[in-house]
Amino acid sequence: MLDDASEMCRPFVHETLHYKTLHFSLHEAQSRMLKREPCTLVVDYTRTMMGFLLFNGQPQRVAMIGLGGGSLAKFCYRELPRTRIDVVEINPHVLALRDEFHVPPDDERFRVHLDDGAHFVRRAHRQFNVLLVDGYTREGVPAKLASQAFYDQCRQALCDNGIMVLNLYCDDLNAHLERIRRSFGRGVFTVCEADGTNNVVFAHAGDDPFPRLSSSIGDPGHLRRAAGALLKPAFSRVAAAMHAQCDSAARCD
Repeated sequence: MLDDASEMCRPFVHETLHYKTLHFSLHEAQSRMLKREPCTLVVDYTRTMMGFLLFNGQPQRVAMIGLGGGSLAKFCYRELPRTRIDVVEINPHVLALRDEFHVPPDDERFRVHLDDGAHFVRRAHRQFNVLLVDGYTREGVPAKLASQAFYDQCRQALCDNGIMVLNLYCDDLNAHLERIRRSFGRGVFTVCEADGTNNVVFAHAGDDPFPRLSSSIGDPGHLRRAAGALLKPAFSRVAAAMHAQCDSAARCD
């Protein structure tokens, strides 16, 4: 059951000549949109999260926990025309801003659900090839999106060889990683963003400890040339982080 909407934090929008930004507080931006190119990925960690395309260039089904300003949702909708996309947002005040941030309307392959992300994942079973988790409140990561049960259910919601990608902006990174490794085993690696604020965690639901690259870094997925160029530096970081973790795991065996 959804929490009382009156208790949900109301976001606000800050607009400049070039950008439109979604905020829950004055000090931290939740999402940023380039007004002349609403579907591009402006914030670095969102590009890193798209690193799942290195392992599955054409996923059939993608689920996203957390809409925000819709950066990932818009990008996936445009660049992955064969993919069915489900986006879950618990805060009706955020959902009310979807037109402000050019989030596409629902159609046969794209749907935004007003729902609790933890409940949504618990009801899913082996449905998704990719699960993107980027759900935050003004206080940080909600407890229900950080529990051992939640990560267990994320693992169960993924198809064979599925990938969970999680954005973590928090002080207790190691505690999250410990829970994720309990759920996913050794197939977990982390990409630390250059500014040191965000960590993007990749967790593989397959039998192998780490996923196999299905796309070269020079040709990530089946993207338009501009999108591929935008993502290439982030993809290089993702591949390097995975190989470093693989080498570390091998030395420990």
